[in-house]
Amino acid sequence: MKNYQTAELGTMAAIAEREFGKAFLKDELGLTSCEISVNVVPQGFKMPFNHKHKQNEEVYLILKGEGALTVDGDRIAVTEGSAVRVAPEAVRAIENTGGGELQFICIQAKENSLEQCTGDDGVIC
Repeated sequence: MKNYQTAELGTMAAIAEREFGKAFLKDELGLTSCEISVNVVPQGFKMPFNHKHKQNEEVYLILKGEGALTVDGDRIAVTEGSAVRVAPEAVRAIENTGGGELQFICIQAKENSLEQCTGDDGVIC
């Protein structure tokens, strides 16, 4: 067995054509420490429900477009280069408020589970 996995997600346009405009990497790469989704949502898209998590925090990384992330009733404007961390218990939803696609990556990981970072975990070989 190899010590790595690869996946070809296709172009952002191809991701936009997937169900809900999402590519989930947990299954594609066999992730065991987090879930990562690559998202492409059309102009005018608004998540049709609010949600929260039991254990996982989320980080939203905006790649392209303009949107709003509503967290516990606070509306946060996001654009290319924005990064927002949301605690598990926070109620959240995202929407595309711009004139084109909103592209973003969402990373989910168990809150307080990071025991080391690159500087502590990395080993020069």
